[in-house]
Amino acid sequence: MPLQLVFATNNRHKLKEVAAKINGEIQLLTLQDIGCDQDIEETGSTFKENAGIKSHYIHTKYHMNCFGEDSGLIIDALNGEPGVYSARYAGEHGNHAANIKKVLEKLKGIENRKARFVTVISLIWNKDEHFFEGAVEGTIRHQPAGNGGFGYDPVFQPDGYDITFAEMSMEEKNKISHRAKAIEKVIAFLNKA
Repeated sequence: MPLQLVFATNNRHKLKEVAAKINGEIQLLTLQDIGCDQDIEETGSTFKENAGIKSHYIHTKYHMNCFGEDSGLIIDALNGEPGVYSARYAGEHGNHAANIKKVLEKLKGIENRKARFVTVISLIWNKDEHFFEGAVEGTIRHQPAGNGGFGYDPVFQPDGYDITFAEMSMEEKNKISHRAKAIEKVIAFLNKA
């Protein structure tokens, strides 16, 4: 039987990406699977803190091996914004169109459009916490392109590509994305555990 691991998120896009990456090596349980309908509030000031808040909440309440993840977009010319506020940058949580619009407005007339997506995972495994990080460098496009992905994917063009994350298939994105890189490290760790 594969190892069981709870992914402390209600974000179905993230669940889909991680499940595709794990590819059955680990039995991924959702919050719904364990009967948790709590929206775990991200009150940390760093990706690491937010990831830890989620994993500790699940581990404390359900006593299961689990991981929490926090990720976001860091734009050099905006002093690291939107950062930990990526999902609620324009105010309302998860309003992707408004978040993209705000980023593009703030970058108007700015030549340096360097950015990176960062993911931090807090894994609680056999009561010990371990952190894993993944990042992908790129630039912010002037106009959104593509219908795939979610969040800032339509304006993020990874280095070495001439298309955005939103123009890639999930398979393509999952080869190079920040979340994929962090999950690969988790899988490597669990294979040795």
